[in-house]
Amino acid sequence: MRVTHSGSQPSVQGGTQRFTGQVRIDPLFQPLPPSRLSGGMVTFEPGARAAWHTHPLGQTLIVTSGRGWVQQSGHERQQIVAGDVVSVPAGVKHWHGATSTTGMTHIALQEALDGKNVNWLEQVTDEQYSKP
Repeated sequence: MRVTHSGSQPSVQGGTQRFTGQVRIDPLFQPLPPSRLSGGMVTFEPGARAAWHTHPLGQTLIVTSGRGWVQQSGHERQQIVAGDVVSVPAGVKHWHGATSTTGMTHIALQEALDGKNVNWLEQVTDEQYSKP
């Protein structure tokens, strides 16, 4: 058994190649083999979002505060709020982030396949972000 204490891992800023706007990532845990599951808490300031991306084994988001948006490629964006759970199937191109006026925090859980848990793609344009 392992206990990882809150705040024992430093926060990092979301890089500009993977995010738009102010994003803070607080690592929660890394896989403890044979598990492949990792988790992090991600905080998006208003207007901030992730780039388009996929996960080889899918992703689960648990919204803990605020209001945000999530969008699957080819579909309309959906609003998400505290208490919502988003299940993203393996290989589905999507993005998520805060609304333009309200910040949002979620816990992101994903498994790694061959050591990789995300495939980053292009940035979400301002036009894509603001389109309902």
